[in-house]
Parts: sequence; C-alpha cells; structure tokens
Amino acid sequence: MMRDGAASGEGAPWGFGGFHMVRIRRAIGRALKLMAAPVVLSSLAGFFIWHASHGERGLIAREARVVQIAEARTELARATAEREAAERRVNALRGATIDRDQLEERARALLNMTQREEIVIPYQPGQRLF
Repeated sequence: MMRDGAASGEGAPWGFGGFHMVRIRRAIGRALKLMAAPVVLSSLAGFFIWHASHGERGLIAREARVVQIAEARTELARATAEREAAERRVNALRGATIDRDQLEERARALLNMTQREEIVIPYQPGQRLF
C-alpha cells in the first residue's frame, strides 16, 4: 500500500509535485531575468549594425552615392569643356582682333549661305556641328 503523499508525488525524490514545480518555475524566472538584458542589448546592437550597412546612409548606399558622384563629375567635365569651347568661339568674335575665319564660318552658318566651289554636307537636325 502507498501512503497518500507517495501517490501524489510529494514524497518521491524526482517527482513533479508542488514543491519541485515551484522550484522549477523560480529557476526559469531567474534564467529569464538574467537573459533579458543581454537579449535586449544584442537586439539593439543588431538593429544598429543592420542599419549601418543597409540603411539610407549605410555602406551599401554609400557605394551607390560614390557611383553617382563619379557620373556627376564626368558630366561636369563634359559641360565645362563644352562651355570653354563656346567661350573660345565667342571670344574669337569679340574685341579689336576678330578672327575672320571664325566670323565667316558663323555668318555662313546663320545665313545658310555658301560659295559656288563649296561642298555642302547636310547634318541631321539633332546633330552638332562642333
């Protein structure tokens, strides 16, 4: 015959009676409290690390900006060269010493005139002559 306490598991050394269940719950509670701070801090660190690489100002976005800057510098160099060429053509038509060849070329282009001996090569409307 068994005692009343043995049947319920209270007297058994490895039983899951009320006393042992309370100890297990307390142990789990302590473990969760001990793990809470490292879990929160590591989650926070992971958040910042992810945004440092993938965010709007992260490392991956930086590479895209470097490419955009290189393209913009190339476009700036092209526009600067075009502006300087236009300035040289305009400066050749100004002042006391006008470049006669430049003046004749611009006058013919604007007036759409040629001489008899000249050969005219037509260009498409969108193409540049210089």
